Amino acid sequence: MKHLLFYLFATLLSLTNSYSQVQQLEQYNVVWKNQSINSSESMPCGGGDIGLNVWMENGELLFYMSRSGAFDENNVFPKFGRVRVKLSPNPFEEGTSFRQELKLQEGYVEVTGQKGNHTAKINAWVDVFRPVIHIEVASNKSVNAEVYYENWRAQYRELAAGEKFASSYKWSKEKVISHKDDISFRGSDILFYHRNLDSTIFDHTVKQQGLESVKAQLLNPLKNLTYGGLMRGENMRPAGTSTGKYINTEYSAWKLQSNRAQRSHRVEVYLHIDQASSVATWESGLEKIIQDATAAQRTAFSRTKEWWRQFWQRSYVFIDPDKPHADSSPWKVGRNYQLFRYMLGCNAYGKYPTKFNGGLFTYDPVFVEQKYPFTPDHRQWGGGTFTAQNQRLVYWPMLKSGDFDMMAPQFDFYRRLLPNAELRTRHYWGHAGASFTEQIENFGLPNYAEYGLNRPEGFDPGVEHNAWLEYHWDTSLDFCLMILDMQRFTGKDITGYMPLIESSVAFFDRHYQYRAGLRGAKRLDQEGHLVLYPGTAAETYKMTYNATSTIAGLQTVLGRMLELPDEYASPGKRTEWEGMLKRVPPISFQEMQGHKTIAPAKVWERVQNSEIPQLYPVFPYGMYGIGKPDLEVALNTWRYDTVAIKNRNYISWHQDNIFCARLGLTDEAAAITTQKLSDSGRRFPAFWGPGHDYVPDHNWGGSGMIGLQEMLMQTDGRKIFLLPAWPEEWNVHFKLHAPYNTTVEGKFINGKVEELVVTPKARRKDIVLPGA
Repeated sequence: MKHLLFYLFATLLSLTNSYSQVQQLEQYNVVWKNQSINSSESMPCGGGDIGLNVWMENGELLFYMSRSGAFDENNVFPKFGRVRVKLSPNPFEEGTSFRQELKLQEGYVEVTGQKGNHTAKINAWVDVFRPVIHIEVASNKSVNAEVYYENWRAQYRELAAGEKFASSYKWSKEKVISHKDDISFRGSDILFYHRNLDSTIFDHTVKQQGLESVKAQLLNPLKNLTYGGLMRGENMRPAGTSTGKYINTEYSAWKLQSNRAQRSHRVEVYLHIDQASSVATWESGLEKIIQDATAAQRTAFSRTKEWWRQFWQRSYVFIDPDKPHADSSPWKVGRNYQLFRYMLGCNAYGKYPTKFNGGLFTYDPVFVEQKYPFTPDHRQWGGGTFTAQNQRLVYWPMLKSGDFDMMAPQFDFYRRLLPNAELRTRHYWGHAGASFTEQIENFGLPNYAEYGLNRPEGFDPGVEHNAWLEYHWDTSLDFCLMILDMQRFTGKDITGYMPLIESSVAFFDRHYQYRAGLRGAKRLDQEGHLVLYPGTAAETYKMTYNATSTIAGLQTVLGRMLELPDEYASPGKRTEWEGMLKRVPPISFQEMQGHKTIAPAKVWERVQNSEIPQLYPVFPYGMYGIGKPDLEVALNTWRYDTVAIKNRNYISWHQDNIFCARLGLTDEAAAITTQKLSDSGRRFPAFWGPGHDYVPDHNWGGSGMIGLQEMLMQTDGRKIFLLPAWPEEWNVHFKLHAPYNTTVEGKFINGKVEELVVTPKARRKDIVLPGA
């Protein structure tokens, strides 16, 4: 009986907490009471690896479609097109009652309208488990429906100069052609697809970088890449084609029309991407998706909603939930944290990582900057180019939010490219190790433009001739540490990632001994350490000798490798790692304004950008922080390093809020995080940017999430520091994840910790409360 009573009590408590969590999340639903002016006022919706920008304009529902893994010949990351839905008679006409709501808990967008006694509702949602978009219309009166598939790539077109920044050509003066899609009616459906030509940017890059002799060994993800889909309407038929212009982009449209007026209409768009040997093979794969989706139609929505429900239950941060108010800065910080996490969840299962420069939710670029009068496919800094320094900020917050399944696309990106990175190193320098550059293509080589279009004769072919990116290889260490952290958080087997981690650290050991051997007779300095020259501290301190960011990365990653369980390495392998760790030089220090501070490097030649790599030992590498030795040195670096002070900022990829949180600077951390996670100034609150990058700026949102998490909870080994930089006046209800399969849920109300639940209970003893 006691066991039964305990079970009933636990179940009741769980249901009560679950209901409370749902109620708190619902206050963050974004609700619009009037229609949008244009696509810049769109709302994100998605699931699995598909993102939609959904908006209602002039009584018509529109949405852009994007899916992870679509890249054209030029490495543009294009939309799959735009869909437009019209009803007649139309309850969404101007002057009607209107409501559009992003329902976070269930993961879909609901649009309702009323004209007189005519009401209608449209739901837009994406199947989390299959690449299928669903549009469902329900009306209290019979209506006719017209659905248009709109595409602006029906013809060949030369990219304008600035427009090439969406491709891998960037500022190249070469003529770049956007090749057309194939679109046609197929029975009662609309079939659309793009198949890359035989020659792509991959071929140009391989030739440019002197790798033609090993070309056949290189992974080429663009070859035969075919992407597109099929749009189908229940009880609909083809109704012709037309042309039009939206904003500044001309398009062609293919129309489906309902066979008769009825109270409900349903439209599905099935998307497919494959490196297929032929179009017929791609179509066969698309047909399998359609068959699978058709068989699962009755349960698809309920399963998708359940996925989102579980997503929200595993982690949350509600700030001042008992007094929600749109003018409250702390409340908005909590809301926008949740909104951005939703956007990340829309690419949970993509083949490729969520892009820092817009993710799946870019829209017509003229609304980002008037100087970008280009098509909806545009985004600055490329589509198939992944900038590591930015990408890492998108993925670090997923550890504490418990979104471990969502980290695989980023980890697998590097694992997939490992053979290319190792082959590149062997080809240029003749030694082992993976050289991953900062701006890396989806085939593992440096970006075509960033590599240097006017390289001096005799310049090292393995190095980018680029003032910002030369010798910038160490950001791969961020992802190595992320993988090691995931193992510590979850206990999951990372054996498959160990070759990536080992090769990434081995590169620095081999390469800088190789470079020292070119300069003189000794490969190490008189202390037996590597001489990391030439190097770089992020993109800021250039031509460095022993960059602090590189040293911190190597020391931390190698140290964590040695802490792995026995099954990950033999004694001989561990001896090899220990030898590498001993060869890593120490961090350098300097005196600034009379105080000892962390130096960005031992020596450097120039300052190029505005990062603060002298604080990378604080984040991401955690060598300094609360509860750790020499915290004052790190604090001095924040307070007295004149260049660090000059480079302080909150926009985009700047991570000052994270530094302050880890240093226990509560007021500064709260102030900068509030700036980070305040409303974007656009209709959707979490569409930040452009900052240094684009809209929506995902490394802006990611760095904001990290900072908020670090204010709430920090870990050091088995210790869990709770509320280390949290303002007393911010009430909060949160659930975060910690290492060793631990979750911490609690409430901090009126300056006091309430309802603290640590799972498993044995970890409660590792909690360090404020002031302890």
